[in-house]
This record gives sequence, C-alpha cells and structure tokens, in this order.
Amino acid sequence: MRGNTRIENETVLSYMTISVGRSYGPADIDESLKALFATGLFADVKIVPQGGTVVVNVTENPIINRVSFEGNKKLNDDALKTAVRSSERTMLTRAKVQADVQNILEAYRRSGRYGASVNPEIIDRGNNRVDLVFEINEGKKTGVERITFIGNHAYSDGKLRDVIRTRQSGLLSWLRSTDTYDPDRLAQDQELLRQFYHKKGYADFYIVSATADLDRENNVFHVTFTVEEGEKYKIADVEIVSSLSAVDPETLRSKLRTHAGDTYNSLRVEQTVEDLTIKISEDGYAFAEVRPRGSRDYENKTISLTYYIEEGPRAYVERINVIGNDRTREYVIRREFDLVEGDAYNRALLDKAERRLKNLGFFERVAITTSPGSAPDRVVINVNVVEKPTGEVSFGVGYSTSDGVIGDVSISEKNFLGRGQYVKLGAGIGSSTQSYEFAFKEPFFLGRRIGFDLDLYRVVNENNDYRAYDENTTGGGFGFTLPLREDELTLRLFYKIYQTELKDPNHKATGIANCGGSGLSIAICDSLGKNLTSLAGYRFVYTTLDNNLDPTDGVYAAAGQEFAGLGGDSFYIKSTADVKYFKEILPDQGVVGALKVTGGHITALGSDRLRVPEQFMLGGNLVRGFENQGIGPRDAITGDAIGGTVFFAATAEATIPFPGVPQEFGLSTAVFSDAGALWDADSGLVNLVNAGPPKSAVNSNDFDLRASIGVGLRWRSPFGPLKADFAWPLAKNSVDRTQVFRLSGGTRF
Repeated sequence: MRGNTRIENETVLSYMTISVGRSYGPADIDESLKALFATGLFADVKIVPQGGTVVVNVTENPIINRVSFEGNKKLNDDALKTAVRSSERTMLTRAKVQADVQNILEAYRRSGRYGASVNPEIIDRGNNRVDLVFEINEGKKTGVERITFIGNHAYSDGKLRDVIRTRQSGLLSWLRSTDTYDPDRLAQDQELLRQFYHKKGYADFYIVSATADLDRENNVFHVTFTVEEGEKYKIADVEIVSSLSAVDPETLRSKLRTHAGDTYNSLRVEQTVEDLTIKISEDGYAFAEVRPRGSRDYENKTISLTYYIEEGPRAYVERINVIGNDRTREYVIRREFDLVEGDAYNRALLDKAERRLKNLGFFERVAITTSPGSAPDRVVINVNVVEKPTGEVSFGVGYSTSDGVIGDVSISEKNFLGRGQYVKLGAGIGSSTQSYEFAFKEPFFLGRRIGFDLDLYRVVNENNDYRAYDENTTGGGFGFTLPLREDELTLRLFYKIYQTELKDPNHKATGIANCGGSGLSIAICDSLGKNLTSLAGYRFVYTTLDNNLDPTDGVYAAAGQEFAGLGGDSFYIKSTADVKYFKEILPDQGVVGALKVTGGHITALGSDRLRVPEQFMLGGNLVRGFENQGIGPRDAITGDAIGGTVFFAATAEATIPFPGVPQEFGLSTAVFSDAGALWDADSGLVNLVNAGPPKSAVNSNDFDLRASIGVGLRWRSPFGPLKADFAWPLAKNSVDRTQVFRLSGGTRF
C-alpha cells in the first residue's frame, strides 16, 4: 500500500475485492479500482501486480481548508453556501465540485440570472490541503420580455397578466423580482389561471401548454400560455342525492352556496362540499363523502349540479406531519384543520385546510399530501410549507386636497413570534393632522375560531378649510369577530371608549357663554371642551368579493349599530349600512362596473342633544364635486357645517383600462355619477342656533338631493393607489361648498 497518509491500510483493503490468499484476475482488479474511486477518498488509484504481490498506489483527495466565493453581489455567501455540498474540513472531489457549479448556476437561475457563469479554482496550501474558490460572473438579470396568451377570447392578455404572478420586464422592474422566469412560479401561474376561469363559469377551461423560451442573444424569456377557454356556463338546477337513508337532502339545502341561475363557480362548489361534509359529520356520519357531479347542457350552456352523499371508506388520520415551519409555531398550522389525529379521514376537509393556510399569507407555498399509515385503514397527512417574510417596516407619503401632504411610518408583523398574531405600531403627520396607533389581532381567541382585536390611538386634527375647530381624540377599544358562515358572513361585537376635545383655534371660546366674537357657530361652541364616549356595538358583514383590494365581481354588504351611554358623556344610538356591488361589464376589455350605496341614522337618547362631532358629515369623500363637509345643515351666520342625523350616498362607476397602456401598469380611467343627501340636524342644536342673534338659522336642514357626474384617473402604482377625480355638481344647495378637482393617494417604500 503506497501513497496513503491519512487513510489506514485496512480501510483501503476493505473496499477492494482482492484479498490475501485468494486468487484474482483482471476483472477483480477492475472491480477494485471502481470501488476505490467510488469512495470519493482518492484522486487517483493504480493497482499493479508484481509477482505474488499486488501494489496499490493511491493519491488521496485533498482536504478543503476554505470555501469562498468571488464576484457575487446579488447572492451573498450564506445563500451560496447552502447551495453547495463542499465545505471546510471535508474531502475535495471533482464530482462534488462539478455538482456544486451546477447548484450555484441553478441558484442564479432561480434569481433570474440565466447568463451567470461559474469557474472553480483550487489553490494548493500544502500538506494536501486546498482552498476552493468559486469565481462567479453573475451576468445581467434575465427578464421576461413578453407574456403571450393564445386561445383566449373572453379575457384580454392584459387581464390574464393581472391574474398570474409572473410579470413582464419594464420600467418598474427594479421594484420587483417577479419579472424573471421561475419554473415553480410558472406552475403556480397555470393553477391561478385555472382557478380564475373556473370561478368565472368556464368549467371546460384547460391549459394546452405553458412554455418559456430563452432568447440567449438578448438574454430574455418569452412566456406563452396556450389555453382552451370553452363555454361559459350557468347553473340550471342543484340537487342533493343521499345514499344514506337517515340523511334527508332537504334539510341540507341551506348549506348550498350554488343556486340555479348563478354563473358556475368552482370555488362555490368546493365550499358547498366542505359545508355539507361538516354538517353530515356533525350529524354522526364521520365517513360520509360528498361528491359533486355536473351534467352539461352544451346547447343551452348550463350545468346541472348534483351533490352525491355516500358512505366513504373507513380510514382514520394516524398522524399529521408539519414540515418547513422554521418560524411559524406548529399549532398555528394545525388549528386550520377541522380534523386531528384519530379523526375520520376526509379529503374535502384537507382541501379546506390547504385553502385556509394559503390565505394566511405566511407561506410562499403550501402542499398537503397523504401517505399510507401503519395499517390499511390509517392515513398519514404531510403538510409541507415554505415560509416567507411577514414583517414590514414602511414609510409613507400621501396627499389629498383636503388634508394636504401626509406622511406616516409604521412597523407591522402579521405572524408575530410565529403565533399567527397581527401587531402594528404606526404614526403619521400632516399639514393639519397627526396620528398614532397600536393594533393587535388574535385570529383564534381562547383556541376557537373567534377573532379578537385591540387598538389604541390618538388623532390630532387642527382647523382647516372645512373644519373651523381643533379636534383631538384619544381612545381605544376591543372586539370579537365571529364567523357565522366562513368566507362570507361575520358578526363583530365591539366596545370603544374615547375622549374627544374640541378647541377654538383662536382661544376665544370655551363654551356657549363666551362664544360671541369667536366666529364659531354656537352649535360648535356647545361642543367645545372634553367629552368621554363609551359605547358598544355590533356589525354584520357579508361578502362574496373576488378580491378585497381590487374587486371585479361580487357583493359586499355591512350593517351595524352603536349604543353610546355605557358611562361617559354621550348618549345615542347610531345605525349604518353599506352595500357595494361589482360586475365585469366587458370582461374582455377589463371594464368593471360598481354600484355603491351607504347610509346612516343617529338619534340622541334622553333629553341630551347631540354634539357636532357625533353627527354625520357629508362631502367629497362620498359625493364628489363637493368639499369635505360641503353638504348638509350649516349655520346661516358663520357658515360652519354642523352635521345631520340622517344621510345617504350612492355611486355608479365604471372603471376602464387606460387606452394604449398595458394593464399591468394598473392605469385606468373612470366615469361616475354620485348622489347623496345629509339632513335633519339634532333638534336641540337647531333650537340652540335659532335662539342666537338676529338672522340666526340652520340652512339646508331639510332633505335636498345633491348629484354630480365626473371622470377620474386611477393608478395602482407599486407605491400605493393614486386617485384623481374631476366632478361637476348637477344638483346642489346654494350654501353648499363645491370642489371640482379631488386628489388622493399615497406611497409606501
């Protein structure tokens, strides 16, 4: 044995097929050579027969003294070290180095740099020790130059580009990383397209192919999706058929989320299956399965849905494995399941848990798979997650024509300490306003699917063009949100306590007694000073919106009441309601229509009169073409808005993608018509004003409809939404204050 300095002779011999006292031939020598090379311990091996002796000459692989990277800027050393197998104090092998080169190249491809190159350099340090240096040329970012769709007729390329995550390279490429090719993201994009079409009624939609072609000369990708849309279906009728004699289908119809006449929606079908499964399980049929079937009428373009309820295989959940949650606590993931170890296995409940986990926003990817358990009737559930950053430190700048420039800074975390809790601390300052807030949300209060929220805040508003007084508010509150029907209907019960202080900016008035000469309405003087409000309330919210931030389809409805008088100085009942309806008018052009109606009523309890800040105010925030607080009851002498006890506002609006601009830029135009009214100021305040100096009165206190029409510009910028409107009043009162142009928006960075 020659050449081995670190490796014992016995170790070398243990890998060889040749042994002392045993005959051998060329085949044995060849096998021994292969075995020794396969160990990865040697750079070279020679076996030389010399008479009755076999001489084995080996050259040991050197030990790696240090692994380093040069030329890398976009990926740091720590990221690259996780990609390579070679490490300090391990053997250097050519196979491992070649594999490391490919792993580094793959890491750069994942980050969008397909032009990267890697050259490994080995530097001899003596004593059979070497430094391994990977010299890297990162190259330029390989962007996605073009995303093309073939076969789409119902929706434009621009609309479908909004659906997927991959983006085309352009002016905003420096702000995002999704304009590079990623095969995993491309697979996610295909699923997003399927979900989008299946929710829009295209039950036969499928993707023929999804390709990404690299143009090496220009270092760009061309991504092409070839699709077959099929027909758009409506639901003809819905039936429930049960093979379980004790289950009456008619008692389950209240759980249906799909109804005759509706556009077919695969998500609603999935949710119906889940609701039926849970209801039947609660009634004692843990192994029952619900299978939806659709019978197509191609001529009438309808689908008849039937939900079949039958006894499923008797299988139990043996174990739930959670993998990849380095930060998120395991119970945060497990509580999204409606089953635990030992429960009856049901695939519908797994699909529901997977959707819930994806909606949390904690994970880049979620995949739930199953494997056989220790017995034929046992199933192991594997939950694989890839976490993503959930914290945010942001700075913001905004502007509105009513409050001027507003800046804010906030720090938020939506998975606080891995517990699934939301925490936010923020502050804002503007030309006439300051704000400070703390918010906390616990989605599972006391281990139940009940949301708990807590907030503390302080808002300082100085007088401005539409507010003649300074107003400081300090308070807080808490609430509980109960899901009455998951994903659709919730009930929030809440309590608030806050102190409001109104001050004369000129420091002349502190109340009614010295109101004269202050220039303020006596109604406002009556509200000066500190006032403590303690109230409890409730609010129902029903929503079927397809997107909470930028809806194109669905309904949002909310209604609630507040009861003030649980201590404090204020005593009233306030009722409010909101309804919003969104519908794609021209889906292929991306035109979205919206109808919005909101209203409210407040009444004082007992003999107390309402304070000005407690009443409703109405202006350009709801009826464009008017200033903030530009509509409604107003002091005839001072011109101050004093508010009203009843209001309503309605809007009809159509949003149209800006002609000639790619939809991915988020630039669109809007045409709208607004209407509304605010009337019936608190009778105590009206009497107070009327009892003032000669000509004292409350103008515009009766119902008087205001209306306006206008056009606007919308930009869903990477920094935040920007909105500019031009509106012209069609119906107004002579004491109203109008405003043709209104700008609002913000940026975060």
